[in-house]
Amino acid sequence: MIYSTATVPVNAAGQPELTRAQVWAGLELKARDARLFLPDGLCTRCEVIEEGATHFVREATIAGAELREIITLEPERKVTFFQATGPREGAIVNELFEDQNGDLQLRFYCFLGLRDGLPGSPLEQAEQVRFDSDKGYKAALLSTLARTRELIAQGRL
Repeated sequence: MIYSTATVPVNAAGQPELTRAQVWAGLELKARDARLFLPDGLCTRCEVIEEGATHFVREATIAGAELREIITLEPERKVTFFQATGPREGAIVNELFEDQNGDLQLRFYCFLGLRDGLPGSPLEQAEQVRFDSDKGYKAALLSTLARTRELIAQGRL
């Protein structure tokens, strides 16, 4: 199994301050259309195909992989992506919270397996290393915050 986690401050020194509501708007938009937040060409398709009272379902093509995700929203708190189809199975969570000093933090964590893969395989180990690397989910959190700031500055969020 792959378990990874990363946490970053929302309002790091030198950055325009974001409110919880602004970060939440960015997280919800990213859940609905990842193309707006991922590097150009990484996500070539992303569409919501079903809306429910407690969740929505999106289909996407990310890094060449066809995915179907069931996404739940806990407003201004948590977005959970359940991997229904694709190369991985499990859950990915983006969570907003205040630390012990009252500073807003954005945390990512996941618990995933490679679909039809052997636990502890070299491929699973490589995924773990990639997720935990400087280019893994910590970088994704920072780029999500940067893109949210850009969208706000452009009046699009």
